[in-house]
Amino acid sequence: MAAKKILMLVGDYVEDYEVMVPFQALLMVGHQVHAVCPDKTAGQTVRTAIHDFEGEQTYSEKPGHNFALNFDFAQVKAEDYDALLIPGGRAPEYLRLNAQVLALVQAFDKAGKPIAAVCHGAQLLAAAGVLNGRECSAYPACGPEVTLAGGRYMDIAVDQAHVQGNLVTAPAWPAHPNWLAAFLALLGTQITL
Repeated sequence: MAAKKILMLVGDYVEDYEVMVPFQALLMVGHQVHAVCPDKTAGQTVRTAIHDFEGEQTYSEKPGHNFALNFDFAQVKAEDYDALLIPGGRAPEYLRLNAQVLALVQAFDKAGKPIAAVCHGAQLLAAAGVLNGRECSAYPACGPEVTLAGGRYMDIAVDQAHVQGNLVTAPAWPAHPNWLAAFLALLGTQITL
């Protein structure tokens, strides 16, 4: 298997597990991952937020870690990457206001490259206009956005993932084992024991 080059779009208050776990897991299996944030450069950090499910009507939020970026957003070109990963948390709600971010999502989709989005990551997919006629899972509160963007919201268990074509989506971080396995399958990554 040839190592793949993956772009990870992050921003302040990205969900802690949804950025840390995929970043480290993809590196662990030999892929190259560039974690970038608009208006920031390699070595700078974004703040993370820890979202948990503790019995209330929605998730709770606690301060997370500082996550170090390892590439400059200004140098990113979609054609240089094999796949795109979009973590959730609060970052997607403001990243979707950035025209360059939306253009990147559109370019990956137009090229048919694998795109993995979890939780609120679907907000970027919706804002980029790539969900029309497609199935997409997301955090349930983002379901209306998927529908308004012309997509079909897939209401699945929080620990499951959904794949349609080049798109692999999941409701939240409890889905990491299934979501990352599905993403690795789209990348052609084979892990043998």
